[in-house]
Amino acid sequence: MAAISPTRIGVDTGGTFTDCVVLQGSKVRILKVFSTPDDAARGMLEGIRRLGAASAKPSLPPAIEIIHGTTVGTNTLLERRGARVALVTTAGFQDLIEIGRQARPRLYDPDVQREPPLVPRSLRWGVTERTAAGGKILLRPDGAEIRRIRRRIERAGAESVAVCFLFSRAVAQALRRLGLPITVSHEILPEFREYERLSTVVINAYLAPRLGAYLARLERAVGEGSALRPEVREHSVPRRTTGGSPYGGRVFVMQSSGGITTAARAAREPVRTILSGPAGGVVAAAWLARQLSIERGISFDMGGTSTDVCLFAGTARTTN
Repeated sequence: MAAISPTRIGVDTGGTFTDCVVLQGSKVRILKVFSTPDDAARGMLEGIRRLGAASAKPSLPPAIEIIHGTTVGTNTLLERRGARVALVTTAGFQDLIEIGRQARPRLYDPDVQREPPLVPRSLRWGVTERTAAGGKILLRPDGAEIRRIRRRIERAGAESVAVCFLFSRAVAQALRRLGLPITVSHEILPEFREYERLSTVVINAYLAPRLGAYLARLERAVGEGSALRPEVREHSVPRRTTGGSPYGGRVFVMQSSGGITTAARAAREPVRTILSGPAGGVVAAAWLARQLSIERGISFDMGGTSTDVCLFAGTARTTN
């Protein structure tokens, strides 16, 4: 039996509108619906269902792939509507998130106004521990101290926890002793230089609850088939059993790099999606420029919350 080519559905969620595109063979259908900022998955699922209802067949074919570009992370960060984050780091480094690096705009301006850090001072805790750069543990974290910090985090009402020790890759097991849902810096950005790791892990923890919830709901609806059949709503579809649903599909999310990843990984590491939607626009503009033999161009992507501009000349410029 010949394999069925999956139907591809592109969904780009912005702050105001959600755009859906279905590619079935050589046929393309598009639909624009209002975004639902309170629950980003709701607007997406409604758009997909309406596309299915408008198709020539009763519903979209069973085998589908959803490629999702999103500005939910972008807008959450710009509008500072993320989670209440607690930061646990090496004692003495609690204020690194506020100090930053010396290389910054208006270095000598005594009146410069800076945005407050995503984690206020009252939600930062230092652990008495030290690991050498080579991985040798010089001072192990004390279990009693970690338990005290855990109780304080719970009392503070934190919704997410970011953990970044000075050389955290060497003490991963100790970090797990917190016993809370956490984002660990060496898993998100396994590089040296603590400020870069710390700022990245804080942003990831800041975005994780919101993006994780809607991506999980989207993936569940698509996997069980309720997103694909206009006559079915999520609550009427039984939970997936071994073998999955014959109506199921897969969800991929655009990353800031211009590539895609699974919805599960994007939910765990939402920091990789901060430029998800904007990157999709740049990739599309560069592809179109190649088709038209345009060597140099500027893409302009204006949404309801932010505007993204990209200059491309010849080959793509890759940054770390």
